[in-house]
Amino acid sequence: MAPPTFLALWYAAFAAAATATNVATQYVSSTLYTGRYELYAAMAAGTLAGLIVKYVLDRRWIFHGRLTSPRGHAVELPLYTLTGVLTTFIFWGTELAFAALGDAPWLRYAGAVLGLAVGYTAKYRLDRRFVFRERAA
Repeated sequence: MAPPTFLALWYAAFAAAATATNVATQYVSSTLYTGRYELYAAMAAGTLAGLIVKYVLDRRWIFHGRLTSPRGHAVELPLYTLTGVLTTFIFWGTELAFAALGDAPWLRYAGAVLGLAVGYTAKYRLDRRFVFRERAA
């Protein structure tokens, strides 16, 4: 098992990768769709893309998941997603609050990054306790 500091650095790097994926996906989504619900569509697309990246990285490198069967993933991924519900509300609430401060796109992306940082900190603890409990330290 890796030392806690090493693990924290890897977790932060994976959170940064998922955050970059999320924000980049939002940007692309906002470019492709500029309708009435553009912000919400972009947030949903970014959340899904970031979730997939984070699950794959966390499962393999943070929690050392060894699942090989589709059935195992069919149980684990919904649990992983469920722990993300609360953290998604944190992220979305922060992004929406920053977006309400003005029309500058950088405001909403700054809110997304801040919200994701807070959310991922909470998500690690939830995942360790409820999703990957048999493999967590």
